[in-house]
Amino acid sequence: MTVRPLKTADPALAAPAPPVRRQRGPLWLGWRRFLANRAAVAGGAVLSVILAMAILAPLITPAGPNAQAFLADALAFPSAAHWFGVDDLGRDFFTRIVYGARVSLTIGFAAAAFSVLIGIPLGAAAGYFGGSIDWVIMRLIEIFSVIPPLLAAMLLGALVGGGFWMIVFIAALFGWVQVCLLVRAQIKAFKEKEFVRAAQALGAGPVYIIFRHLIPNSVSPIIVGFVLAIPLAMMLEASLSFLGVGVPPPTPSWGQMINTGMNFMYFYWHLAVFPTVALAVTVLATSLFGDGLRDALDPTMGGR
Repeated sequence: MTVRPLKTADPALAAPAPPVRRQRGPLWLGWRRFLANRAAVAGGAVLSVILAMAILAPLITPAGPNAQAFLADALAFPSAAHWFGVDDLGRDFFTRIVYGARVSLTIGFAAAAFSVLIGIPLGAAAGYFGGSIDWVIMRLIEIFSVIPPLLAAMLLGALVGGGFWMIVFIAALFGWVQVCLLVRAQIKAFKEKEFVRAAQALGAGPVYIIFRHLIPNSVSPIIVGFVLAIPLAMMLEASLSFLGVGVPPPTPSWGQMINTGMNFMYFYWHLAVFPTVALAVTVLATSLFGDGLRDALDPTMGGR
């Protein structure tokens, strides 16, 4: 009787399969890079607190921004009852600062939104078509890059008067340049990719390719351009309000409060110091947050 050898399983089949490593997407990697940037995380946290205070202003303030409810305590220094003191008209200064954040942030976000709406189509057209279209748009960028926004805003403010929408218009008129350059660079890098050539081979037109394929793949620079346009608009608003051609009183504005506080600087320091610190902290936090987003979403620009 012959004994047949037992069949052994194929070692390759018997060995356990190695664990499949899940591929991480670009958004996840960008989030990790952002969290590694402590300055950007701190800026985002501070900006979140300021946004929350601006939204919840009626719930965390003792009176309205223009209510002269504390005339008996006019020009009072900071205390437990009035954290930032009282101004010369008997208004709680903490309330004025919080509502001033609403004005500055609203102008910043509105101007950034309009900057994106202008910069995206111009940057996409310049990057995709090139040639004479690119040349014309780049000349426009050069023109708006050499005109001082503050001087242009002062001229328009003197001619047509200040106000919320005038500041938004001026900020967007100069803020689109950075967005346009970012989108143009991204479109130029993507227009030779395989998915664009495939869409062209299938008969897709330029407008369809730009808005269906290229712009959705350029979300990262668009977000960066949007965030970085916010502090520029806030500084412009504060400068114009300080000079008296910005947001008209009695609407609370940090620039306007700084201007008024300068008249009392030697005796009542809090009227100038608190709005100055609020503006500086908000602009710095927004800038750090925007720089962190830029480095996280586009590592080639100096991120980790």
